[in-house]
Amino acid sequence: MDYIPRFLKPPKESFFLFGPRGTGKSTWLIHSYPNALRIDLLDREEERRLLARPEKLKDIVGPLKDGDICIIDEVQRVPELIPVIHALIEEKRGIQFILTGSSARKLRRSVGDLLGGRALLRNMGPFMASELKENFSMEKALKVGMVPMIWQSLEPLEKARTYVATYLKEEVQAESLVRQIGDFARFMEVATFSHGGLWSSTEIARESQVKRQTVDNYLQILEDLLLAFTLPVFTRRAQRALVSHSKFYYFDVGVFRSLRPRGPLDKEAELEGPALEGLVAQHLRSWVLAQKESYQLSFWRTKTQLEVDFVIYGPEGFWAIEVKRSTEVFGADVKSLSIFKKEYPEASCFLLYGGKTRQKINDILCIPIEEFLKNLHPEKGLV
Repeated sequence: MDYIPRFLKPPKESFFLFGPRGTGKSTWLIHSYPNALRIDLLDREEERRLLARPEKLKDIVGPLKDGDICIIDEVQRVPELIPVIHALIEEKRGIQFILTGSSARKLRRSVGDLLGGRALLRNMGPFMASELKENFSMEKALKVGMVPMIWQSLEPLEKARTYVATYLKEEVQAESLVRQIGDFARFMEVATFSHGGLWSSTEIARESQVKRQTVDNYLQILEDLLLAFTLPVFTRRAQRALVSHSKFYYFDVGVFRSLRPRGPLDKEAELEGPALEGLVAQHLRSWVLAQKESYQLSFWRTKTQLEVDFVIYGPEGFWAIEVKRSTEVFGADVKSLSIFKKEYPEASCFLLYGGKTRQKINDILCIPIEEFLKNLHPEKGLV
């Protein structure tokens, strides 16, 4: 399997590297730090040893010198190590600690403590189209997603189907995150119908046959396991009545498609719109998370059904983005963007569509989706 370089630029200080399983954290670290001391907590014996005596880490890193690197994979499995690492960083011995994790659930408080001790935070998600360069295929991305483990598999569709099952078994069930794994699995399927749409815990609870409070807890678990994310409504200087619900996305379009129930009553066309919007969403989120400055990814929707799929707001940019699957665009397709532009003249507004050429409609730039994704780079502006 060929190694595909990622855009991630690591700091020289100690840092956390978070990302869902299969996104290539370990592979990237092996190529970036071939001489580092590596402690793999997926190794049951290593996990057991450090769970019993977290302070043993001091002995393990004892021989390291100023400038050496210690990588601890899946640190959430032994969160008791965080205070020990904090103490070692405070000793200012010059050792760089790199801590990877595929779940933030057990680390939420510990991460804050260690960030206070100057450990930084980085994220690794699915591939971006521009990382794959000429190997990017829009058709493949929409079918199997862009999780490296799945994308590079010889049987990507089969790998996508087993990916979530592995999470359910090794993260949810093994860690006893829920009482009824069957209820949680059903919830994950029901949640696919909200992918790219407004999240309503009440409706999800009814369809999942569980209590609303249970759905809220399940959603938090999905976000903690980095399997899903929600977008808030953009409300700055709002002039219209806006919806209050967030939008929901699975972190990768392949995960969404593998979870979505299929049968004689389910049409492929019903999946194409949410899949395409989700593909754009995960790319925009990767771009936002990679920025040095803090940017917010949100959406805009009024109670009269005017909607802009994505709004990115930050210190050096303000963009509003609409996504259309059709290969042709008309004036009606840019109506919401035009209204948003009138209310926020500072924003750069553009529409992504399934065509092949750039064009302007009512002063709104329309860009082919594939062209946009291939050119999206963390070190560049959106357009």
